[in-house]
Amino acid sequence: MTRPIRIGNCSGFYGDRISAAREMVDGGGIDVLCGDYLAELTMLILAKAQAKDPSVGYAKTFLTQVEDVLGSCLDNGIRIVANAGGLNPAGLADAIRAVAEKLGLDAKVAHVEGDDLRGSLSAITPEVVGKPVSANAYLGGWGIAQALAAGADVVVTGRVTDASLVVGPAAWWHGWGATDWDALAGAVVAGHVIECGPQATGGNYPFLDEITDRRYPGFPIAEVAADGSSVITKHDGTGGLVSVGTVTAQLLYEIAGPAYLGPDCTTHFDTIALAHEGEHRVSISGVRGSPPPETLKVALNDAGGYRNTMTLVLTGLDLEAKAAHAEQLLFEVLGGRDRFAEVDVRLLRFDTPDAPSNERATAHLRVTVKDPDPRKVGRAFSNATMELALGGYAGFHTTTPPTAESAYGVYRPAAVPRSAVTQTVVLPDGERRTIPDPPTSDAPVRVKPRSGEVPRAQGAVSRKVPLGAVCGARSGDKGGNANIGLWTRTDEAYGWLREFLTVERARELLGPEAADLRLDVHELPNLRALNVVVHGILGEGVASSTRPDPQAKGLGEYLRSRLVEVPIDLIPG
Repeated sequence: MTRPIRIGNCSGFYGDRISAAREMVDGGGIDVLCGDYLAELTMLILAKAQAKDPSVGYAKTFLTQVEDVLGSCLDNGIRIVANAGGLNPAGLADAIRAVAEKLGLDAKVAHVEGDDLRGSLSAITPEVVGKPVSANAYLGGWGIAQALAAGADVVVTGRVTDASLVVGPAAWWHGWGATDWDALAGAVVAGHVIECGPQATGGNYPFLDEITDRRYPGFPIAEVAADGSSVITKHDGTGGLVSVGTVTAQLLYEIAGPAYLGPDCTTHFDTIALAHEGEHRVSISGVRGSPPPETLKVALNDAGGYRNTMTLVLTGLDLEAKAAHAEQLLFEVLGGRDRFAEVDVRLLRFDTPDAPSNERATAHLRVTVKDPDPRKVGRAFSNATMELALGGYAGFHTTTPPTAESAYGVYRPAAVPRSAVTQTVVLPDGERRTIPDPPTSDAPVRVKPRSGEVPRAQGAVSRKVPLGAVCGARSGDKGGNANIGLWTRTDEAYGWLREFLTVERARELLGPEAADLRLDVHELPNLRALNVVVHGILGEGVASSTRPDPQAKGLGEYLRSRLVEVPIDLIPG
């Protein structure tokens, strides 16, 4: 048995806190500094950058962080692992070598490639039509593990799963094999918790009263043991909170059913056990794993066309009539709605009767148009809204001046057989090694969930309160779908929530936009949680979505705000 490996996160997305790398390295002892820079939208952003300059296509902010901490990491034996390579991990590896040379440092740099399928689309299902701007398979952590075993100080990858940034280092440190399913699954869970940085340490947490240190949260650390169990913590003296609640919230982020499919194993989230271990320390244990599926997930991004949005402000009386009048006049000026490939018009109400201030008497009419032709949706569209300034409704004004068009992308999920993907690690000395696939399963593998009897809610007397009085929520996007993880703090509250929140009740509470969509409700009694998956609510993904909240970040808080009848013995206070 070896001591646990301490893996500190310094990034949850491309554009996250630049100083987090320095803070993590200086804040205390860690063995690995990792960072997640890739999201579905990020791949589209990097593809646009690479189209202008083929030498880039990676996350440039990571290079800035490396320059800041590389010397300290080498002095202290800290390895650096990140997926910041994006569409050009080899290019990023070369750029890191150049930084090291400039600093007078001898850094051994390796990279992992093979995820980019733009040159080999034929094996992807559904069949790929056209030429996507990005097509990436989600690789696992074994390329990272081999690079570290070969002595790499820095390992950069393209599109690996977010959790692979923890799985790879943990597998290397503890000498795991490809069939150590439970240990690998435990590392997947630890990686899932820390992948989004301070979301595990009090960021975006709904119970603000639990966070007594309101400074910017410290970034999270996973201490992963040889059996795959872990402790989630943060550096002493940093802001935020690590609790069973904050870890539960992040566990429920961007998941679907209890069987979490990955390239290295299938992780069964219904076997996770959490426990408070001390101040800002939460243990994760009991995680069960099983073989991964025979296919790898693929993220495709297409160039969708061009879009533009103008927001018209409505004030005071007769807002619905003003909105209808404005919409009719605007499309009359534009020559009709059918001139555009897609039109989305939303009346967003913020007004209150007899408002005590001008701002609280307003609503927004948000008009979005899309088309393959940028000329139709550019200034020709936004300038047309200005024709309503003197000939439209009373009180007309807009939130912005006329704007130009912007390109948008369309996200498509897909799959590819493992045999069509070659994961390759390029070691510091230039040696190329092919990473073999682990044993797989073509059928779901069942493991015994960690459940126990769920108590029924007691008491017939109820009161109408916000749903959030008895549960927390965290929501996010997965392609065109959204998930809302809801959890309670007591067994009794979970017993009530499990009975109350049926598919139809969730549909009713989410309102008209969910009326015709497929909803799933998955139970995770070990976490006192339900996970609601709303299929298709984000259309063709975040880059294309016309929702005001295109990543569904606020959907969970909206659900918590809805008034429902709750037994009074479950209502805190």
